Amino acid sequence: MYINFGNRNNSLIDYKDKSKPLIVASCGTYRLSAHPKLPTYRPRGRLDYQIIYIVSGRAYFHFDNPEQETIVTAGNIVLFRPKEFQKYEYYGIDKTEVYWIHFTGNDVKNILRKYGFSDDKRVFSVGTSLEYERVFKRIILELQRCQEDYDEMLTLLLRHLLIIFHRKLINTHIAKNEYLDYEMDIAVSYFNENYNRDIHIENYAAARGMSVSWFIRNFKKYTGTTPMQFITSIRITNAQMLLETTNYAINEISRIVGYDNPLYFSRLFRKLKGCPPSHCRKKNNEPNS
Repeated sequence: MYINFGNRNNSLIDYKDKSKPLIVASCGTYRLSAHPKLPTYRPRGRLDYQIIYIVSGRAYFHFDNPEQETIVTAGNIVLFRPKEFQKYEYYGIDKTEVYWIHFTGNDVKNILRKYGFSDDKRVFSVGTSLEYERVFKRIILELQRCQEDYDEMLTLLLRHLLIIFHRKLINTHIAKNEYLDYEMDIAVSYFNENYNRDIHIENYAAARGMSVSWFIRNFKKYTGTTPMQFITSIRITNAQMLLETTNYAINEISRIVGYDNPLYFSRLFRKLKGCPPSHCRKKNNEPNS
C-alpha cells in the first residue's frame, strides 16, 4: 500500500474553523495493491467536510445505512458533510487509488453550491483527469512544506479543484441535454413525416436504443405531450384542414390521416375538437364559408 498526506498545523484531529470562508485541513492519497483491505468507520462523522476522489478501482460506501452498500467506481467523487455517518472500504484486489481532502470554513456550503455540489447528493461523476491528480499532489506538498502564505495557496488550490470539477459537471450535463435534444428533434421530425402510418412507440424507442419509459418521459418534457398525443394531434389537425378545404369523403380523410376505422376517427375527432367531422364539412359547404 502507498500512502502520502499532509495536515495543516501537523494535526490529525478534525476540527471546525469559522474564521475564514474556506480552510484546507488535510489532504492525502491511498493506493492499494497487496494490502487486502482499508476500512474507515466514523459513526458520528467528522466536524469538517471531506471529498474523496476515486482515481482507479472502486470503493464501497455505506451511506446512512451500515448494511446498505453503494459501489462507487473510478471517475466519481464522494462528498461528506459535517457529522454525516461514514463507513467505507477499499480493497487491494480492486487496485483502488483515491485522493481525499478535508476542509472547513464559514462559507463552505455556499461555495459548494456555487460549484455545482447540490445539497441532496453525495456522489458526483467528474471523470478521471491527470489535472485533478496534479492539484491534489500540489495541495499535499503545500501542507507538508508549510511555506509562507501556504494557507492562502491552499485555499486557491482547493477552489481550483472545485472549479475544474464544476466544469466537468457542467459539460456532462450539457452533453446529456444535447443528446436529449437531438433524440427528441429526430422523434418530432419522424412523427411529423410518418404520422399517417402505423407507429408503435415501443418499436420506435427500441430502434433508437432507448427504453420506452425513458423516451415517453423525456418526449413529454420536450413537447408537453406524450408521443401518441403528439401523433394524434397532428392527425386530427390535418384531418380538420382536409375537411374544411377539400371534398374528400370523411371515410377517405380518416384513411389519409392514418385511421382505418372511420367510427373511431369520428369519436376521436369529436373528443379533441368538440364537434363531429361532419360539422366541419357542413361549415365548409355553407355559402359564406
